Amino acid sequence: MMKKNFSAALISGLLIIAATPEYTHAQDYEAPQVTISREKTRMGGKLYYSHIVLEKQTLYSISKAYGVTVDDIYNANPGLKETGLKKNAVILIPEMSDQEPEKTRKKKSEKKEAEYITHTVRWYEDLDVIAEKYGVTVEAIMEFNDLKGRKLKNRQKLRIPPADQSPVLSPAGEASEPETGNDTGAANAGSSQTIPAEGAGDNTGSNIMHLFRKNHVDISLLLPLNARDSTSGSRSSMDFYCGALLAARQLGVDGINIDLSVYDVADGQMAIDREKVNSSDVVIGPVSPGALGNLMSTIQNSTYVVSPLDHRAEKMALSYRNFIQAPSSSAAQYADLVDWIGEEKSPHDSVLVIYEKGTEEKAGIKVIADRLQENSIGFQTLSYSILEGRDIANTLRNKMTLTAKNHLMIASESEAFVNDVIRNINLMVHEKYDVAVYASSKIRGFETIEGENLHNANLHVSTSYYIDYDQKEVQDFIMEYRALFNTEPTPFAFQGYDIMMYFAGICSKYGNAWPSMLPFEDEEMLQSGFKFSRVSVGMSEIGFVNTAIRRVTYGPDFSLSLSKGL
Repeated sequence: MMKKNFSAALISGLLIIAATPEYTHAQDYEAPQVTISREKTRMGGKLYYSHIVLEKQTLYSISKAYGVTVDDIYNANPGLKETGLKKNAVILIPEMSDQEPEKTRKKKSEKKEAEYITHTVRWYEDLDVIAEKYGVTVEAIMEFNDLKGRKLKNRQKLRIPPADQSPVLSPAGEASEPETGNDTGAANAGSSQTIPAEGAGDNTGSNIMHLFRKNHVDISLLLPLNARDSTSGSRSSMDFYCGALLAARQLGVDGINIDLSVYDVADGQMAIDREKVNSSDVVIGPVSPGALGNLMSTIQNSTYVVSPLDHRAEKMALSYRNFIQAPSSSAAQYADLVDWIGEEKSPHDSVLVIYEKGTEEKAGIKVIADRLQENSIGFQTLSYSILEGRDIANTLRNKMTLTAKNHLMIASESEAFVNDVIRNINLMVHEKYDVAVYASSKIRGFETIEGENLHNANLHVSTSYYIDYDQKEVQDFIMEYRALFNTEPTPFAFQGYDIMMYFAGICSKYGNAWPSMLPFEDEEMLQSGFKFSRVSVGMSEIGFVNTAIRRVTYGPDFSLSLSKGL
């Protein structure tokens, strides 16, 4: 066992999080009567109604009922303008009698013209930490940036006012604010801290949770570092380890102390300090499904284990509540492909699902067909064996159209079959058929397929991993990795960095309650996105799976573009 410790300045503070629901476009119907909600919440010093959207309600009818403007509702619900309303979603409606007079708003505007510092938010930072860093109060930052709640976004730009614009500090150097960390005044003084029950839904959209930050995080890392068989992944595990070390180093610089215990579990050995591992805030690894299964059968139920690399391990999320699958599955990728087709398809377009004969169950054709039907997408299917590939062109033509676009999903991860499908589709492209091909990420690793053919076919790929080398954070990581290890980072190094940064950050942010908050912490990292949800079996919720997907489009000019994150 190897053990490393990364120490830095102590981070503490009270985090208040307001979970905000997602919205989708509402249909344009005649709106029913709107009833004023009796539920209110205070955020950022302002009072809001929590309104549950009913079927056929519109922003106009809601605004009239509450005596506000549509713009007032948009301002209270960032992102609503782009995504629209969703039935049963909860939106915030400002209580107009509680709003500030025009004179106060003008004074705020004048303050914003003063000198300020621009701070870029790191995903694990909250307002308390940022305020402490600059010697100002949380209220000053919220007022200066017109924040309606305390939730921040990764890489969000905040303007930090001069310290003399902040409310008076107490002799101890702390702002005179309620110890609970909220700003609802004496009415809430002495209110207890609320930790949500694990798996609790985000139904209200305005639940405020008070959680204490943890400044010291214990992590156990289990990897096959010295395997006798080089095919066991010792090289990729070492790259993963190096990426994790770089993340731990960065976390230490940013004030999160990491106690990292590293165990070599190569060749099936599990010589670990079980007491230490069981007491860890989070365990990352092992890599293989077999080794993970052995660990899960012996570790205590309260210790959460992250499966870092192997997609096949996801099935363990059906058996263990303390299991977290980090890579998103092929099923999630195909589900996203169906959604992508639905977003791009025009009324007269054709949709065709192509799979290898005899592999219906393995390719998940029923799941794909069900999701297409759920999205009201009409489609055809085409199945053939690899031996029939040379004679399939006419059958393919009969299922396509020359007058609209053809959306072709390849539901297979067999390199030989996918290669043959791409070859046949390229024949259709040369005959002037307009096509868009959709496939899982496996296709990007097939060496027998000519890259030109993928670009000709307008390939759309839903993938767990994609690195945008134009992103500044990626470039910074590469430069630091080269400087420390004198080599180029592989995708395994990026994965080690992403997983360490995410899980160490969330452990620090929420302390022992972090598993409860996992479904609320969607993040885009360097190579991966993380969007976790519980797997449901009947009425029971078991382990966590990741459904974050990155979309990559192959353009006709040989470009690769990332079109979607989480």
